[in-house]
Amino acid sequence: MVSRNIYLQLVFRIGLIVLTVVLSTYLFFKESYVGCGIGVLIIIAQTTALINYVNQTNRKIAYFFDAIKNEDFTLRFPEKLSVKSLEELNHSLNMLNSMIQDIHLKKQAQEQYYQEILRQADIGIFTINSKGHILFANPTVQELLNYRPLNHIKQLNQVDQDLYQLFQKLEPFENRIYQLGNERGKRDLSIKCTPLTIEGQDLLLVVVHDIHRELDEKETDSWVKLIRVLTHEIMNTITPITSISESILKYFKKGSSNTHPTEFSKDQIKNTAKGLEVIKDQGNDLMSFVQSYRKFLSVPEPEKELVSAGRLLERVKLLLEEQNQENPVSIEIEVKPKELELYIDSQQISQVLLNLGKNAKQSLEGQENGMIKFICGINEMNKKYIQVWDNGAGIPPDLLNEIFVPFFTTKNSGTGIGLSLSKQIMRLHGGSINVISDDKTVFTMIFD
Repeated sequence: MVSRNIYLQLVFRIGLIVLTVVLSTYLFFKESYVGCGIGVLIIIAQTTALINYVNQTNRKIAYFFDAIKNEDFTLRFPEKLSVKSLEELNHSLNMLNSMIQDIHLKKQAQEQYYQEILRQADIGIFTINSKGHILFANPTVQELLNYRPLNHIKQLNQVDQDLYQLFQKLEPFENRIYQLGNERGKRDLSIKCTPLTIEGQDLLLVVVHDIHRELDEKETDSWVKLIRVLTHEIMNTITPITSISESILKYFKKGSSNTHPTEFSKDQIKNTAKGLEVIKDQGNDLMSFVQSYRKFLSVPEPEKELVSAGRLLERVKLLLEEQNQENPVSIEIEVKPKELELYIDSQQISQVLLNLGKNAKQSLEGQENGMIKFICGINEMNKKYIQVWDNGAGIPPDLLNEIFVPFFTTKNSGTGIGLSLSKQIMRLHGGSINVISDDKTVFTMIFD
């Protein structure tokens, strides 16, 4: 509506100027020089009025944008004027000013709300630009690093030189664990960073979290699970030994006196021999269990060397196929890039892959079109990985958190040490192993 009124005003004024020019020209050719002169004066007056009208409108709009730019929302234009188009323009500018002011106030309130959340967060958060300047640091990160105020990463050199070196080399999407020691004791810090671009400026958002408490809880939880499994295994072995021993003891003792050798029957002697054989077998099982525990605790440090990923997986595939006669499944290998090499202890990693492959085969027993895939490559964080994939029955959700616990097993045979040993080997390699299981089961080994 405003632009229409201004448009009509401009058309009307320009039309009057054109009409006056035509009339003045007509008078000039009629040699009515006085009328022509008056017409020229009227043209000058009309042109001046048109310029003032346009300038007045432009100045108002320019004042308005300057005020918005400087976040000055006090500017108000008079809304009672003789010229209707200017009155409507002023009214529209005042309305737009009020709307922008309202949006600005809401944005400020929202920004304060988010800043308060960041200040109250129990994790440390700060942003670093390309020159090392810290643009924002919440109180938690200053408390964790025991330094305030934080303005530049060079200040971390006064906290811990190794921590400063770590931040100098910190790359986007990188995750690190660092143990910081000071007069308050030691803290295990998890450091994660994410790249951001704000107003054309490249920033690094760094999140620092004290995971000491979480590590304590995880350690306690792991011990509880381990003790539960150990107790279960030991009780399963000891209970029949105790029961059989009590039965045999009844043959040799009646009340407080011992049984005379002539009183033994052939069945009692036979049962005693059987009972002692069971006790011996149970003792051997318990010894094997203890040996497995010792094996788990005595994994040697890996002797790393560069190994072709393709050759490693081909060797594992060949070993699995030799054990694959009763339950044939399809085994596929995928390596990208084909010349990919891994810096590993090939013997230890082969042991892990064979264990995962055997587990995958067992999950495919009795299933048609069973398939196992070994996939090796480099992920988006530039980490090398190996995935062991199968389309078997999968792992129940309630067991996913248990399968890496030492000696935990759902099988009738086996010690339950395979996956926990695999996790131990990956930890010694500086890597990790995890699993997802839904319509398929995928174990992922990530190397540092």
